[in-house]
Amino acid sequence: MTATARETVLHRVRDALALSDGPEVTVPRGYRTGRSLPDEERLALFVDRLVDYRAQVRTCTAATTAAVLAEVLQAHGARKIGVPPGLDPAWLTGYDGETVTDSADVPAPSLDGLDGVVTGSAVSCAETGTIFLDGAAADQGRRALTLVPDLHVCVVELSSVRTGVPEAVAQLTPEHPITLISGPSATSDIELERVEGVHGPRTLAVVIRTDR
Repeated sequence: MTATARETVLHRVRDALALSDGPEVTVPRGYRTGRSLPDEERLALFVDRLVDYRAQVRTCTAATTAAVLAEVLQAHGARKIGVPPGLDPAWLTGYDGETVTDSADVPAPSLDGLDGVVTGSAVSCAETGTIFLDGAAADQGRRALTLVPDLHVCVVELSSVRTGVPEAVAQLTPEHPITLISGPSATSDIELERVEGVHGPRTLAVVIRTDR
């Protein structure tokens, strides 16, 4: 049976470690943990970081979620959107466009025909403005759904926003396929000119629900 590229690399790493005569290194894990902030301060910090990354941010309550999402989608001219199978249908009751429920049977290239996608999220970090998706909940969708369409509207529960990175990572399961989002996809060319939308959505709109 032919070994995969991953198996080959790991085998070479194990061989190199076996040949090494150096002492085993203990990596220090004395991170700052257990930090917290009041809701208002945590929200303000998170929004500040998101805006710094050029993400668009709206806040809403549980009662106004559908109205705010409809406004965001209308502002971007999104007439056909993709949604994960577990997204709360009540969130889109104010949207009058076409909604396509994604599945593993849908070829990834066909997702380019969508104007955008609406998903939930797993956890977020206020200090870095990072949103984590781990696919654990059915409202997050598969990775392709959040990478191919040019617009990603991500719903974040304020209760899921942690102050720092250690606090956020502690909420995740390492074995899950984790995606970290810090603003819209962007890179710089050889002249250091920022180019957005190269490796994922050109536009990230974050809707933060301040209560459930």
